[in-house]
Amino acid sequence: MSVIADTPPWPSPNYGDRRGGVLPSLIVIHYTAMASCAEARARLCDPAFEVSAHWLISETGVVEGLVPEAARAWHAGAGAWAGVTDVNSASIGIELANTGLQPFAEPQMAALEALLAGIMQRWAIPPHRVIAHSDMAPARKGDPGAKFDWRRLALQGLSIWPSAGEADVDAFLPALRRFGYPEAPEAELLTAFRLRFRPWARGPLGRVDAGLACDLALRFPVDATALQA
Repeated sequence: MSVIADTPPWPSPNYGDRRGGVLPSLIVIHYTAMASCAEARARLCDPAFEVSAHWLISETGVVEGLVPEAARAWHAGAGAWAGVTDVNSASIGIELANTGLQPFAEPQMAALEALLAGIMQRWAIPPHRVIAHSDMAPARKGDPGAKFDWRRLALQGLSIWPSAGEADVDAFLPALRRFGYPEAPEAELLTAFRLRFRPWARGPLGRVDAGLACDLALRFPVDATALQA
């Protein structure tokens, strides 16, 4: 992993203080959806666009710090996860240079793994708190998308992967809620869930979807008081 600009001065001015003294407890993974890493960097560092992330990783595995981790970068937007509605204040954002149409390059994935390990250690963030942008904003976002290898991260303890099983389809939405997904129409949640855990799946909600969701809810349940916030 090659790291540049990971100390002040920070390239992006698009950040502020974390509200209420909140510390990072989530990591949100994005893709840039732009033609090049240079173009994405320019956008993330332009005050006119009011968008940023803490880290940007190029296709060749160069890791650049754009915003200090202790600060509130503007990467997540509207959405929620596990009862957290100000995700920007509670998270660290990582942007991967990728249009969303191609696989993520090996050097980029290796760099991400090294970066994630460090962030998780620094802020005591557990694997189930590493999420997709599409997880917290299923109505708006689809990144990092179907070509991102979540299972690879899970095998290294950098994310999670559900165990296979089946359950009644009526259990799907309650299980997603217990796991951390926000309230949203079933179709949007199914799309977001499959993007991460069953990107090859097609058709209506099925018992396999429900079984995977129930496994996640059983193993990584959200505190019930958080869901009432």
